[in-house]
Amino acid sequence: MQPIAFLTMDSLADFVAYDQLVVEQLQQAGITVHEVSWRHPKPNWDQFAMVVIRSPWDYQSDPETFLRVLEQIEQSSARLLNPLPTVHWNIRKSYLRELEQAGQTIVPTLWLESPAAAELAHLTDYWNTPAVVVKPLIGANADNAFRLPASATPELLQQAANAFRHTTALAQPFIDSVVSTGEYSLIFFSGHYSHAVLKTPKKGDFRVQEEHGGIIRSIQPAADLITCAERCLQSCPQPLLYARVDLVLLPSGQPAIMEVELIEPSLYLSFDPQSPARFADCILRALDTPDLPS
Repeated sequence: MQPIAFLTMDSLADFVAYDQLVVEQLQQAGITVHEVSWRHPKPNWDQFAMVVIRSPWDYQSDPETFLRVLEQIEQSSARLLNPLPTVHWNIRKSYLRELEQAGQTIVPTLWLESPAAAELAHLTDYWNTPAVVVKPLIGANADNAFRLPASATPELLQQAANAFRHTTALAQPFIDSVVSTGEYSLIFFSGHYSHAVLKTPKKGDFRVQEEHGGIIRSIQPAADLITCAERCLQSCPQPLLYARVDLVLLPSGQPAIMEVELIEPSLYLSFDPQSPARFADCILRALDTPDLPS
């Protein structure tokens, strides 16, 4: 059996990654896994039976080059998962607009082209909310995400405007439940629910990622959260080897989609002892079939 590759970045020193847990499962099944940076100067993708996109968590700094690398993999004899059309659909957060048009409930969102500081200053009035979050159309790890309160200083507003000059930003009302309750991440393998975590920010912050001090714990989500995530994935490109749906609770208590992560999500494999084996099993089955099994 040819080896497979997990696509990663040059260094994960500043990140929390769990992929070694599934690598160990695959090795026990006789599969060799190579971790290959997407910035590798001369990769030979043909040597791999499959390339699984796992932790290229700096791709947002150069998304066009990243996509070209994925195109090279797609043109090789290796199978790319998740597939390139899925990446093209998911890499820009405009997919949220498509989900909303398909009847899914998303966090209310405005799409802003090169917003000026004055425009950003009025967003809290637009939603009659104490604060908004503005983030880039292509982004990861909460990079260039700004929480702008109604009392935001001119300096903060200008800093945010500078970050989105000549690009598209999306603005959302800050959802208080992110702090009071947390953000739910539901993980799926080959379309089937696997496990979930609840992420809460550290005191004084709004970012839930571990790299920013977020607190993660395993949970069993309520049935309406699982239903919301499953319904969301039905509107996404298929097939999917893995997916993560991030949900928050609106003031009404209704679950809403914050993000759908189909490119390189952290899968929080250490928070469910059986999840590495489930993910490895889906990879093994995908190696044996031209289409992902249902």
